[in-house]
Amino acid sequence: MTYKLYGNKGSGSFPVEAALAKVGAKVELVDFDLAKGDQNDPAFVAINPMKQVPALILPDGTLMTESAAMCIHLADAHPGKGLAPASGTPAHARFLRWMVFMATNLYEADLRYFYADRYTTDPAGVEGVKASGAQHMAKACAIVEAALKDGPFLAGRDMSLADVYLAMLVKWSPEPVTAPHIAAIVGKVAADPVYGPVAKRHGFAG
Repeated sequence: MTYKLYGNKGSGSFPVEAALAKVGAKVELVDFDLAKGDQNDPAFVAINPMKQVPALILPDGTLMTESAAMCIHLADAHPGKGLAPASGTPAHARFLRWMVFMATNLYEADLRYFYADRYTTDPAGVEGVKASGAQHMAKACAIVEAALKDGPFLAGRDMSLADVYLAMLVKWSPEPVTAPHIAAIVGKVAADPVYGPVAKRHGFAG
């Protein structure tokens, strides 16, 4: 079984690539140079009309977009590989909660800050959108930090893809995230023997 992952270093393809490494899957990595506009290639636009990475082709040819959805699918497709707690357990419920929370809050806040022009038709409003994104990121991180007091990880006692996803999002944060519980997770992801090298390749370690 071979997966094909379209991505870019430092992008949302990181947790997906990390998940595939964790399960030892065969994967063909297609690294795009977004600055050169590789995502505008007609062949890729046919795969993802949003012209965004990551995009994942499953072994049976099924296309997936949205990094959080990919992470959840890979965890379901490879049970017992340490990507997420067992389905149906309270820990798995926490895993799902935080994956969706982060995708709709932290990820969106990062996008609002770094791609503010997408959120307004008035160029004069760009700075306001950026400020709103930074404020929302801080608020969402505070909620995550408070929840981690019962940790040490988002789903409970064991690291999961939710923690890998969190590490990426806080590395993108407009302002440095110094909350101790979150910082501890970022450090543990970077030190993990499987996730760490992938984080380093994407510039998320150190």
